[in-house]
Amino acid sequence: MEQSDIYNALFEDPDFPADSHSLFSDLHSSTPVSKFSDDITWMRPQEVSQQPRLFSENLQENHVKQGILGDCWFLCACAALQCNDRLLKQVIPSGQATWGEKEYNGCFLFRFWQFGRWVEVVVDDRLPCIDAKLCFSRCQCQDVFWVALLEKAYAKLNGTYERLWAGQVCEALVDLCGGVAKRWKLKASEKEECETDASGSTLEKFNLSDIVDNCMMSCCVHSSHRGSLGEYHAFVVMEHVSVIKMCGDSLVLLRIRNPWGRRCWDGPWKEDGDGWEQLDPEIALPLRSRVEEGEFWVDEIEFGKEFDEVTVAYPFSIEGHMKSLWTGANLSFSQQVYSSWIKDRTAGGSRNTNSFSCNPKFWLKIQEVGEVLLCLHQWDLYRSPKNSWISLPVQRREALRHRCDHLTKHHAIGFHVWKVKKKRLNLPRTLQEAPCLSTLCHAYEREVSVHCVLSPGYYLVIPSIFLQGAEGRFLMRAFSTGQLSLSEVKLPDIQYPANAKNDAEWETISFDGQWLKGNSAGGSRNFSTHFANPILPFKVNSDTGKTTLNIVLQQHCQTGKCHAIGFHIYQVAHNTDLNKCLKDQEPIKSCTPHRYTEEISIMCVLPPGNYVIIPSTYEPDCVGFFTVSIATRIDRKPVRSQETLGRFLQEVSYIAEMRR
Repeated sequence: MEQSDIYNALFEDPDFPADSHSLFSDLHSSTPVSKFSDDITWMRPQEVSQQPRLFSENLQENHVKQGILGDCWFLCACAALQCNDRLLKQVIPSGQATWGEKEYNGCFLFRFWQFGRWVEVVVDDRLPCIDAKLCFSRCQCQDVFWVALLEKAYAKLNGTYERLWAGQVCEALVDLCGGVAKRWKLKASEKEECETDASGSTLEKFNLSDIVDNCMMSCCVHSSHRGSLGEYHAFVVMEHVSVIKMCGDSLVLLRIRNPWGRRCWDGPWKEDGDGWEQLDPEIALPLRSRVEEGEFWVDEIEFGKEFDEVTVAYPFSIEGHMKSLWTGANLSFSQQVYSSWIKDRTAGGSRNTNSFSCNPKFWLKIQEVGEVLLCLHQWDLYRSPKNSWISLPVQRREALRHRCDHLTKHHAIGFHVWKVKKKRLNLPRTLQEAPCLSTLCHAYEREVSVHCVLSPGYYLVIPSIFLQGAEGRFLMRAFSTGQLSLSEVKLPDIQYPANAKNDAEWETISFDGQWLKGNSAGGSRNFSTHFANPILPFKVNSDTGKTTLNIVLQQHCQTGKCHAIGFHIYQVAHNTDLNKCLKDQEPIKSCTPHRYTEEISIMCVLPPGNYVIIPSTYEPDCVGFFTVSIATRIDRKPVRSQETLGRFLQEVSYIAEMRR
């Protein structure tokens, strides 16, 4: 077979074609890259390299280098991703066939965290080139292609390559890590009292060395005092060292990487700067030898003067739990709930309006004293996980792109929290009181968050958009060192008669998990490895006897590529050894046989007690992500809205944790 015939047989992505539709949002592009449009051709790695590889065993060759596309913000997150092998494999699944292998077909799979879910993006390996060289991002070694392909997948997720021109490092870090990122201003003007860190924390409260050592950290400059760092450019903070100068004073140095791949610093700690004369040669020489292409050293004072912002991603433990920036403790417990602001219904606006109480409301139940991180995450129009941008026909995406270009990317959002002291809540009276915590103000950010320490009890959380009537979808997330429960409050708008059919509220809680090959993908009960599957404990409390539940298992897969899934429910004793007791008993409820579908569910009635759910694929070693949702029916009498809200404090609750 001719080489040209082999290329013709390779995968070509119809949803992200190798033409200008994938490069630009419209024909009248205003970004600098548009002037190169006539010079760009699309080539596969084996056409531009004699030995193409996805990764190199030499870590330096894997380093990220920016091209003519202004996406330094995304590339900084990519560089940080290299520091965590678990996250890197989450985003770029291992085992994919590459060039020279028999199974290679020109197709690559990537995963991104989007609006509470990990979504898969498939692309072909045709990449934009000028003069047979990659013109956008590439690796330090031109034979390594992981970052160029990841950039293409992210461009597809966003609609076009041009949409990657300028952005926030914190958003890219969240998309690649699935956690939370914080942004601090190093230079606050008088008008910038409302910082991105909505809890009011400042970087001075942290030990900078701890952040650099344990977290993915980036810094950016809006305009350089020295003029050598560029404008609106992002960098990666690689490491920090504390040294003693020859005069006896201590000094902190930070090693910075520039995605441009070239040294641009002319301060005292540049390659031949006079700053090195302050150090003993035995200390200076090893530090200078660690500097690679595109890197430079700055001292802590210079860092504060030259850079305008610092962005930090919350670190993860080996087990995959997000860790606190403040104490390093594992935030082992987490919950997330979806909701929306709807005009004339739940889009009540800020506390400055008389309709604030119409906003969606959430119960946060804290079981024990501990650190809590609350996050409000709003949805981007062109990144919908339900009606995915990348699944739309090309013609539809063209129309939607034009529409998105004329919309503000984010609403100004914030949230307020009240500690509820009484079981019968008086909502108007509560809202007249000062909240126990809140974001400092509404911010035009994709996500705002508050870190705090909360005592046990119930809290009322109300997220809002500043403008009354503004619509949008959002995700409320809660992370904690102790057990917690987060659920949306549903208030009736009318009086219900005693014999009404619609005589129940539903409280929903959900948990995300995954099946990992050789670890937690144990297969069905027909296989001895079944109990290696994730085990989700939950508890039913009720003073009225049995409780009705609707349990849903949803797998996150591409259409036509679903596994056969099912789940079993077991009742267990309190503080029992699950591995022993589960093997000796039959499930009390099952959602079987396993079916090739995205979602399965079962309605059941359970008495009070402790239970576990074991979701599984039919065959072992089937890799995938899933969500289990448990909706509990809460019967109520025909009472007023405030009384109905108060009853939530006495009804069914769940205490659950993913067993890693």
